[in-house]
Amino acid sequence: MARGGAELKLLGTWASPFVLRAQLALSFKGLSFENVEEDLRNKSDLLLTSNPVHKAVPVLLHGGRPVCESLVIVQYVDEAFSGAAGPPLLPADPYEHAVARFWVAFIEDKLLAAWQKVFTAKTDEEKAEWMKQTLAAVDVLEGGLKECSKGGSFFGGDHVGYVDIVLGGAVPWVHATEVLSGARLFDAGKVPLLAAWLERFGALKEAKAVMPDVQRLVEHAKMKQP
Repeated sequence: MARGGAELKLLGTWASPFVLRAQLALSFKGLSFENVEEDLRNKSDLLLTSNPVHKAVPVLLHGGRPVCESLVIVQYVDEAFSGAAGPPLLPADPYEHAVARFWVAFIEDKLLAAWQKVFTAKTDEEKAEWMKQTLAAVDVLEGGLKECSKGGSFFGGDHVGYVDIVLGGAVPWVHATEVLSGARLFDAGKVPLLAAWLERFGALKEAKAVMPDVQRLVEHAKMKQP
């Protein structure tokens, strides 16, 4: 149950980094919630009625009312449960708030967009080009971590913040990618801040509570490969 007795249900799929974002936000806020696993090949009536526009996961049901899209859910959880455990995910200062949203947009538009195409590329040449763009985005994000952390351990400074949650959704897939292809996205020799962040974030109890098993992700990815 959430604060005030309103039930929280999260419609999702276990391997989705976008669903994991929502799970991380709920976990770091210390909120209890029910995971409802969806079969995206046979979507439930609950999912279709809760998200009739995109018909996609994640969907957070708070007292039966749906909140859709991972970034919207993370912000909603932060605002709706501002009195919950842990510090706020989004900074109160308008400028710092804007900076956090800028880096989240960068992760979405540059890093994840290129990385996803590595998995769908038809040729080795295309795959190599998309991986090159992915690693270039990682290099830029190293500077983002330095800017946002202000010497702290996370993008949120001394505590986990909005950017950490958004990038945190990809953490298990960073490890799975290394197993699958040998590609180390957060190489300590090239991006030492992100490499340290990767280990530090993954070791947090709130993250461990919701992270999927990496080996299971590896097997899942192998099954999906053409």
